[in-house]
Amino acid sequence: MDMKNRAFKICKYILSLLLIGLSYGIFVRKTGFAIPCIFYRITGLQCPGCGVTRMCLALMRLDFVAAYHYNKLLFIISPVIVFIIAQQIYRYIRFNDAKTTKAQTVILILLIVLLVIWGILRNIF
Repeated sequence: MDMKNRAFKICKYILSLLLIGLSYGIFVRKTGFAIPCIFYRITGLQCPGCGVTRMCLALMRLDFVAAYHYNKLLFIISPVIVFIIAQQIYRYIRFNDAKTTKAQTVILILLIVLLVIWGILRNIF
């Protein structure tokens, strides 16, 4: 597959994900129904991802303060995640290589550790 076809394929996936996300956001805003957090339903504790839907809805309204409030850590680390994804997309399109680098792997492991710590601390304080 050449570079142009890989770029088209990635654009198709990104547009599909954006359309699904936008549709879900509109559905939640209009109906008030959202996918519940199973972890919260079972334990009564917030998982590291609790508040993501509300954060995304706030971002759709460009309300950055509310987005930060709903899930502080994910709001802060989102640019890092987007940057790593963008790097991966570039490497895939340009070089047909989607392997993560050692630096990216270390960063992703650190982010996972932060999310686990966040999941614990957000239920204590």
